[in-house]
Amino acid sequence: MTGFGAAEVNGMKAEMRSLNHRYLDITVRMPSMMLEHEIPVRNLIRERFARGKFDITISLTGKRQQNVSVNKELMKGIYDAFAEMKRELLIPGEIKIDFFSGYREALLMEDAAFSAEDLYAAVKEALNRIDAMRQHEGEALGRELKAHIRLIEGLSAKIKDCAGNVSSRLKEQLSKKVAEIASSIAIDEGRLAQEVALLAQKADIAEELARLKSHLQQFESLLSKKEAIGRKLDFILQEIMRETNTIASKSDDISVINYTIEIKSHIEKLREQAQNIQ
Repeated sequence: MTGFGAAEVNGMKAEMRSLNHRYLDITVRMPSMMLEHEIPVRNLIRERFARGKFDITISLTGKRQQNVSVNKELMKGIYDAFAEMKRELLIPGEIKIDFFSGYREALLMEDAAFSAEDLYAAVKEALNRIDAMRQHEGEALGRELKAHIRLIEGLSAKIKDCAGNVSSRLKEQLSKKVAEIASSIAIDEGRLAQEVALLAQKADIAEELARLKSHLQQFESLLSKKEAIGRKLDFILQEIMRETNTIASKSDDISVINYTIEIKSHIEKLREQAQNIQ
């Protein structure tokens, strides 16, 4: 899920952004003098999150106390070089202190020392803030997922109602076909009942509906857990789609087929949103 978190501790600033991603993808940007802490920072994120694309930027701000010194040897070398050139080319005037302002970055040396404790404190606080934002978004996402589950359950109930009339419908269809083929031949009701029973058994979707109901319950139950559930939801959605496809393949009732199409539409929406859950 998306989120943003930032924190600053004694001039050490950590900014963190997260985007939806199927896997865990971490990018860390920090000054070269801190590179030895990159892996521990990554591990802090892995301990908290299982999915998402994270971009982390760590920097030092002006609030940090810094000791600045002048590279006197370099300054003297620059002065001697320009003084010699001035004499050789007979350039009038004096070389004043403001002449060295153009060499500020080369001449001024800043103390690069920093506190690793401040670094990790800033990262942890940024993680806390991004986690709070993701949890808030997760609550809204959970409500949306449950709404799709309710709709699928309603469609499953309609399919069950249609399936309850399968025997009578098959008998009517089979009798009509026999009458069309040989209208002068009397229909053997016993044999017709056997054929209807066989066809009804093949078209029976009670087991698939029971499994579909169970999978929907499992899916909703997982939404209340605090652990990482994203991959489990992916697997259950595969099973829900499998049962829906079986129901569609077994039925020749246009209403049932249309209901399964609607269910598949909701499954795709669930699958898309489930990618955002860790």
